[in-house]
Amino acid sequence: MHDIEPHFAWRDKYEAEKDEKSPFYGRTYDEFTFSTKIYNYFIHPQWDDLGSNTLYGKLIYANYDNGFAMIELIGEWNDCLFNDIMFLKQNIIDTLMRQGIHKFAIVGENVLNFHASDDCYYEEWWDEVIDQDGWIVGLNFRDHVLDEMNHINLSYYINYNGEFNNFVWRSYKPEHVYQMLDSMVMRFLT
Repeated sequence: MHDIEPHFAWRDKYEAEKDEKSPFYGRTYDEFTFSTKIYNYFIHPQWDDLGSNTLYGKLIYANYDNGFAMIELIGEWNDCLFNDIMFLKQNIIDTLMRQGIHKFAIVGENVLNFHASDDCYYEEWWDEVIDQDGWIVGLNFRDHVLDEMNHINLSYYINYNGEFNNFVWRSYKPEHVYQMLDSMVMRFLT
């Protein structure tokens, strides 16, 4: 797992540690010291602590004019034991929403497992973004993770099925990804 880095091709467009509005503003990274673990496995030092023991992430892009942020996750999303959605919502999402972000893309390619609890934080998040004409999309989660998400009907709050789950985004510029996702969500909602 230590070889899996967050997406870095957009760093010429956005760096969360240099963004004064970001929850990760001022963070410094030691590229040579691997100290963070998920269970017994070291992860790359570029991943940011969200407050959870099992789920880490990276704010890979934020555009305040469009109200859009893209967050890449790694690890085990465990709401049942660790209430990871609470950490994600309170430590990252709420900070971004106070800065005008109301459209969220959550990249789940490196989420290895999902363990559900209740949907209260998801419902709260959805209610807050929909009031601002926003949305939440989940991109490229693994099939067994999607099965668990479907088990508690998270698709009421997060758009992650269909074309969202096979979305090729890494070769595009972030502005283009935003436009494609916004268009897809609008088609989905109409």
